[in-house]
This record gives sequence, structure tokens and C-alpha cells, in this order.
Amino acid sequence: MNNKPVDGNKTPTSRSPSKLRTRRFRIASIAVSIVGVLCLAIPLALGGLSDVIEALNALIALEGPVPGSIARELPVGLEPANVSAVEGGLTGTLEDAGENINKVNFRDPLLLDIKMASKSSLKFDIPTGAVPSPLFGALPFTQQMLREEEFGLLPMPDPDELPEANPFPRPLDAGSSPDGQALDDFLAQSIFPYPTRETDSLYLNPWRPDIEAFLGRQLAHPPADGRPPGEDWAHQRWEEFPPEVYFQTAQAGARTNQGLRDESQNHGYSAGEFGPPLPGSEGETGLYHNTVGVGEFNGTTEGILVKFHPNMPVQKANALWTFDGTLPPKLLMTRYGEEILFRHYNALPIDPAANFGFGLHTIATHEHNGHNPAESDGFTQAFFFPGQYCDYRWPMVLAGHDSINTDATDERAGAPDGNGGITRIPGDWRETMSSHWFHDHMLDFTAQNIYKGNVAAMNYYSSVDRGNEAIDDGVNLRLPSGTALDWGNRDYDVNLMIADKSWDSDGQLFFNIFNTDGFLGDRVLTNWLWQPYFNVRARRYRFRILNSAVSRYFRFALVKEVRGTSGQMEGPSGSGVSYDRVPFHMIANDGNIMEHAVSFAHGVLPM
Repeated sequence: MNNKPVDGNKTPTSRSPSKLRTRRFRIASIAVSIVGVLCLAIPLALGGLSDVIEALNALIALEGPVPGSIARELPVGLEPANVSAVEGGLTGTLEDAGENINKVNFRDPLLLDIKMASKSSLKFDIPTGAVPSPLFGALPFTQQMLREEEFGLLPMPDPDELPEANPFPRPLDAGSSPDGQALDDFLAQSIFPYPTRETDSLYLNPWRPDIEAFLGRQLAHPPADGRPPGEDWAHQRWEEFPPEVYFQTAQAGARTNQGLRDESQNHGYSAGEFGPPLPGSEGETGLYHNTVGVGEFNGTTEGILVKFHPNMPVQKANALWTFDGTLPPKLLMTRYGEEILFRHYNALPIDPAANFGFGLHTIATHEHNGHNPAESDGFTQAFFFPGQYCDYRWPMVLAGHDSINTDATDERAGAPDGNGGITRIPGDWRETMSSHWFHDHMLDFTAQNIYKGNVAAMNYYSSVDRGNEAIDDGVNLRLPSGTALDWGNRDYDVNLMIADKSWDSDGQLFFNIFNTDGFLGDRVLTNWLWQPYFNVRARRYRFRILNSAVSRYFRFALVKEVRGTSGQMEGPSGSGVSYDRVPFHMIANDGNIMEHAVSFAHGVLPM
């Protein structure tokens, strides 16, 4: 099956005046579909713009996979595969976006001579296997983009003083996840049981009675720890790299965010642009203090629903499975040299059919491109079941740890110490990572489970990329970020999760499991929202753009709106606007910071 994502992360920046003016950046990423399956992430950088900035509509696909054929064998005049895999209808403008254009088959031999057919009678072959995803009256750029929500890291407790915690809450029934409040209360507890080098076989799966009732038979000692047993799956060099910090989450069905992680944000909703607007400086501070942009969302995510747009229906619990089961999408903030224990609970339904038609309830989690030991790499067949957890230990070391800079004397190899200095570590600083992600790796179901929500972003912070643009120590690259915190400022360092999706006539997430050439959705979401806007200052920004689509290539561009027709690019017909390209720089690729920034003077990142 050719539907496993291959992915990456790339990171740019762009020049702009320093005057602080708020502008809206329109997230209108339109896709280009290409042969095969690929994910790439391209963080751009945005400069100060005098008018509204919006992403450039990309081109449609040129060709697609033809099983058993190669390019020179393709018949002459073959219609491109996945043609018209873009948002919009016959004209591609807002006027017919969301219109049901499935009237007549576009590939009907009688209509192949387009000149002889009326445009109003044609059907676009949107390759979802369903009718176009309805918009429910939603208009572009009418909702504020969600900033990704940090998991938050906690220091590992003393194992000798660890109180016994309440067990993992049981599901409401075989087709459900646990109650949302019970799940939050559980995740807010300290980690228990304490992680061990080998699989912990002492504690049993707390969902055992429910699983046995569903299966109609008894289970023989089902462990709570879902890691495979034995020395082969023991954590390597456990005593040398014991976890210093941890976080725990549960893969769960979609539910309302109840503010579980409000106090786990590095900024605390009190620093920089995430803090409240300062008296007398309204409009100049606190740009991201309100998480939604409306209502009672100041300094909290409590109450955020899993919806692609306020006009659209709430996603049902079995249609979308995310970390914590909530939005915003999640982000892990990490530092080199600080070993992490990630405990991942499986709170998905016991019944494998309770999946809204796609996705599997067994999961394995892979930290993409990380320098991690094999037992913590999310091996495709090392999956775990509902009611279980799996411990992943990520040492957070540089490549070359055992052979390069072993005495840790190079200050370029290190991480922020929290006090303006550097904690030096062994390894090759030239292998410093910056933007990663982790996602499901389940055998044969990677694409479906990622599409369904098993994906999170991960920012690496280091000596050279500490997330503070003011510290000038000769090592820090001072990339766009902010200054309020010693490290990890996200004021102007923005994670964007881009993916194409489709939904049914009821607005619920849809995936065509019979499309084995690589599924393509007909809508594009940014941080799980349909065409949001994003308020920005007139200054440099860094965008870490993750392509979390399962099959689609994207072409990204930055443009400046120009009133009239004098711009370099034409605007929509009758809009009275055109566009000028905005240059930017790529500063990182699939994980690594690049040796030299690459300029894209024409404002378009090539495929």
C-alpha cells in the first residue's frame, strides 16, 4: 500500500521594517498534487507588510500515479490523475467554493472535448471518493488561527516518594474513550507507575474487564505497559541517560478542551505576545493572549471545540483522534541534553469498528528524524492496545555523541541553561536539529491514523537556536522568536500544521480507504482550521511549516496584496486586487539547521 507519509520540516525568514503594526496573515494554502506520497514542512519567514498578507493559491496537479506504468509508456493524451484537486469549483474563486459540482462526470468520453461541453454541466474529479466537502456557509479568513498548545515538561519525581495514583479511567463503553474530565484528572497526576528499563509486567491493563466483555473471553495477564517484553526491548544505556523530564498524554476521541495544559505553557500566558495587553498599549502587546480571538478565551484554551470553523459541526469522538483528544494541535518544546520520558496512553475505543470508517485503535509513535534508540523509535509492529501505555525515552543527544566533541568543550554543542548561558554537551553541533514532529507509525495504518489526528510538532532548542533573538553570545543565531523568556519564545516563531482533509455531508472527517494511490482531500486546514487568518506585527517572523498531509505536495508562497492591477500576479477575477511576491529565506530543512540560508527572492518555494 503506497500511503505511508514521507515528510520533512523546513524553516525560512524575511526582512521587514521594525515598526510594530498588526496585520492579518491569511492562511490560504492551496495544494499541488504529485505522484506518490510525500510530506515536507517548510517554515517561511514573514516580513512587515503594508497590507493584508495572504498565501498564494498554488497550481493543480500535473500528473499522478498510473499503476504498472512508467512515464514513457503512458498513452498520448492521458488526462492528468487527480485533476482539479484544489478548493473551489469551476472558476476556482470564492463564488463557487463549496458548490456541489458533481453533476456530470468530467471524465465521461462524451465530454472529453471540453470545447463542445457547457462548463455548467461538467463535474470536477475531486479525488476524495465523495462529494465536495460542504462549507456550511463558512467564509475564508473569518476565524483566528490557533497557536499550537505546548504539552509542557515536568521533572521526573523521586521514585521512592511516588504516591500511588488513580488508575487509567475506563471507557464509557466499547465504542468510546473515557470521560473527558476523568481523563484530564488522570493526566494531571504524577506519572505512575515509575518507568523501568524493561517492560513493567506487574500492573495489568485497567481496561481488562471491558476488553474481556467485548471479546467474550478472558485475557491471560494483559499488561498495562504496552512495550514488548524482554531484553530486546529494554531501554538502552538506561543508567547513562535516565529521563530528567517527562510528559504524558492520551490518544483519545475528539472532545472539548477543558484547559488541562493552560499552566504548562512556557509563556504562562503572561510573557511577551502571549501575555495580557499592557494598559495603555492595547494593540501593541498581547497579540496572542486570547487563544481564539473572541469571547472568554483570554489566557486559556478551555472551551475550544474540535471544529474546522465556527460554522461547521463539532467533530464526533470517533471521527477524529488527537493527542488529549483536543485542539489546538500539540507542541513539544525540548532542549538538547535534557532526557525525556514520553508516556503515551491509548484511550481509543476497544471496538475496532468504532472508527467512523477509517483508522485503527492500535498505535505506535515515531519521533521523526530523532536520534533515538531503536526500542523508542516507534517500530511499526511494536504497537499497543486500548487501555495500555507505552514509554518512549528520547535521550536528546547530538549525533556523534560517542565520537565527536566527547569532552563537551565546544559551546556550539549545547542548549540554553535557563539563565542566559549554555549547557555544553558532547556531539557534533553541525547536526543540530530544529523542527521535528512525532506521529503514528502503525503498520499499514500510518496514513489513516495520521490523517485522523495522531500528529504533534516538536521544537528543538540548542546553543545555536535557543529561541531568543536578543541574546548575542556569538553562538546564538538570534532567529525570529522573542525576548521575554531565556529560551523557547514563540511570539514570532510560529508552528503551522498544514494538511488536506475531506468531510462528509454532515461535516465529519472523511477518508477513502479504497484509494491506495494516496488520498487527497479537497480542503486544506492550517492547525486544523479551515482558512484562518493570523494577526502579525510588521516585523520578521519564522514559520515552521509541517506538511502533515498523507499524500500531497504543497507549493508555498508569500504575497502582498496590491490595490488595482499593477501587482506582479493577477488577483481573482473582479476582485480589484493583484499581488506582489514577498521574498523569504529557508533556514532549515528536514530537522537540521542549514549551513547557509537560501533566499527565495520570488516568494515561491519550489517543489
